[in-house]
Amino acid sequence: MKDFLNEIRKPISISLTKKFLYSTLIFIAGITLGLVSKMLETTLSNSLPYFLEVLDLRNFFSRMGVWLFLAVLISLYSKSALRSAINVFLFFAGMVGSYYLFTVLIAGFFPKSYMMIWIIMTCISPFLAFVCWYAKGKGIIAISISSIIFMFISRQAFVFGFWYFDIRDNLELLLWIATIFVLYQSPKQIFKVATIGLLLYFFSAQINLFWGML
Repeated sequence: MKDFLNEIRKPISISLTKKFLYSTLIFIAGITLGLVSKMLETTLSNSLPYFLEVLDLRNFFSRMGVWLFLAVLISLYSKSALRSAINVFLFFAGMVGSYYLFTVLIAGFFPKSYMMIWIIMTCISPFLAFVCWYAKGKGIIAISISSIIFMFISRQAFVFGFWYFDIRDNLELLLWIATIFVLYQSPKQIFKVATIGLLLYFFSAQINLFWGML
């Protein structure tokens, strides 16, 4: 199995010091973004700086797209599938932990059901990240994984029905474009990924996945 996976994408060895440093920084980034997200959510829109109000970052951070994109980014640029699983888990643990600690201790609110959804997502994130890491590899398996990633990002960026097609939000559209660059390896490869990913998106657009969050 190890040889099979290495044929798709081979891990890169780095020192223990770098592993600890990178994982720590990712954990801190998760904590920071969790706090920023909650602070934006609890601040009146007209009290924010004008550019933040225009960008509507409060709602942007409350949707799944940005967190999905960041998880993919961390996963693909980790040095191995195992490092990917660890780093993505630490990111979500930091983000979800800081967000809900602020919610309970500062805001005085305890959204148990919604919190449990994010805890479940944090628990399964290492397994998904392990698989996603191979999207930057070679062959049909890498193409397939990249296409599924592209499908999920497309679900965040667009809304599609029998008689309509629209962009959900301009910031999500930017994430969708950024995903193309992140997944890119060659013109032929990204054409296959985008084509298959969009077909999967159109077929799955009307299906609610993970309580409608994905």
